[in-house]
Amino acid sequence: LSTAQKADLSGDTTAATINHSLTLLQRLQELLQTGNGSDSVLRVRSAASDEAKVFHTHQLLLSLQSEVFESLLRNQSVVTLHEPPETAALFDKFIRYLYCGGVSILLHQAIPLHQLASKYRVWGLQRGVAEYMRSHLASESSQGHVVGWYHYAVRVGDAALQESCLQFLAWNLSAVLGSAEWGSVSVELLLLLERSDLVLHSELELYTAVEGWLSRRQPEAPVAERVLRSIRYPMIAPSQLFRLQAQSAVLARHRGALQDLLFQAFQFHAASPLHFAKYFDVNCSMFLPRNYLAPSWGSQWVITNPARDDRSTSFQTQLGPSSHDAGKRVTWNVLFSPRWLPVSLRPVYSDSVSGAIQPVRIEDGRPRLVITPAMSSPDFAGVSFQKTVLVGVRQQGRVLVKHAYSFHQSSDETPDFLAHADLQKRTSEYLIDNSLHLHIIIKPVYHSLIKVKK
Repeated sequence: LSTAQKADLSGDTTAATINHSLTLLQRLQELLQTGNGSDSVLRVRSAASDEAKVFHTHQLLLSLQSEVFESLLRNQSVVTLHEPPETAALFDKFIRYLYCGGVSILLHQAIPLHQLASKYRVWGLQRGVAEYMRSHLASESSQGHVVGWYHYAVRVGDAALQESCLQFLAWNLSAVLGSAEWGSVSVELLLLLERSDLVLHSELELYTAVEGWLSRRQPEAPVAERVLRSIRYPMIAPSQLFRLQAQSAVLARHRGALQDLLFQAFQFHAASPLHFAKYFDVNCSMFLPRNYLAPSWGSQWVITNPARDDRSTSFQTQLGPSSHDAGKRVTWNVLFSPRWLPVSLRPVYSDSVSGAIQPVRIEDGRPRLVITPAMSSPDFAGVSFQKTVLVGVRQQGRVLVKHAYSFHQSSDETPDFLAHADLQKRTSEYLIDNSLHLHIIIKPVYHSLIKVKK
C-alpha cells in the first residue's frame, strides 16, 4: 500500500481535494488561441469563401477526442478540410470543444454541430447535441425548427430524436399548422396525420392546413389522395362538409377518390349512432376523435399554487361527435388533489396505550386527478369516454404541450398522473408561473353492435 492509502485506512482526516481544473481549462483555451507549441495545422475551406480558416492545433488534444483526427494527423502535420458553409462557420466552436470539453449552442447551430461531431466521430459531442435537440423542441424560434430536426434525424438514423420530434409535433400540431414550418413538412412526415393523439383545435383546422400544403406542393395524385384520406371527415359537422364540397378546389379535384369517405361521413351524421353501429365498424380510426381543443370537447383548467390544497371544477362536453348527439351535453366533475394518500399509507390508530396516529409524511402522497360524469351511465347507452389531460404552457397565443396523460377507457383517473412532477418546486417544468396549466379532453367513442346480416 502507498503512504496515502495507508493514511486513508488509518482514518486520517487531513486528506483534502485540491482542484485547479478550471485553471487547466483556461490554459488549454489560451493554448488554442495563441497556438503556442502547435505541431499541426488545420486549413478549413468552404465553397462560400475564397479564404481558408487556419487553426494552429495540437495533435495530442485532437487525437484524444477524435479517432478521425488521430488518423489524419498520423503522417502529416498540415491537413486541408473541405466543409459546407454551415459547418465551416461553426468550426472554431467545434475545435474549442475539443480543447475545453464544453460548447454554447443556439437552435440553428444544432444540426451543423451534430454533423461535425458525427463526421469526426466525437461521440460525446454528438450525444450532447442530440440531447440538446430533444430537450429544446419547445423553444421558441421565428421560423420553427422541429420539422427540420425531424427530417435530419431521419437522414442520420437517430430513432430517439425522430420519436421525440414526432411526439412534439403530434402534441403541438396547431402551433405547427400556423407557422412557417408547415410548408417544409415532407410527404413522409404527413403520415403523422394518421395518429389519434394529435392535439389540434378541430378536424376542420387540419383539413384547411392539408389543403394549403397540397396547393403549394402539388404532389402526385396517389400521394394527395392518401393524405386526404387521413382526414377524419365524420369529425367535421355536416354544414362544414357541405361548404367544403362547394368551395374546396382540392376536394373537387380529388372528389372521386374521397366520395366513399364523404358519403360515409354524411351517413354517420344522419343516422342515430345505435343504428349506424349496426352496419359500420365505429371503432375504426375514422370515427375516433383526436385530442380536440375546441370547447365542445373539453376545458382548460389553470390551477394556481397547485401544491397547496385540493381543488374541483366542472364543465360540459358534447355527448358524441354525431350530429344526432350534438345537442346533448354531459357534465363532468373534476377533482385535483396534490397529496392524495393511497389507502395503504393513510394514518390508522395503533394498539399502543397512547393510541397515537402513525406519522405520515406529506411527501408520501401523490398528485391525483379524478374525472367523473355527473350523470348516470344509462344516459350514455352505446358511448364510452376516453380522457386525455394535457399539461403545458401558453406562449404567444398558442398552446405548447409538455406532457400528456391518457386514461384507460373504463377508468376515472390515470395512475401515473404527474408521477414525476415536484409541485413544491417553483422551478418545476410542470408549472408555469407557479400554476399548473391543464387542458382536459373528453373523447366519446361509440360501441360497435352486432352486424346486421345482409
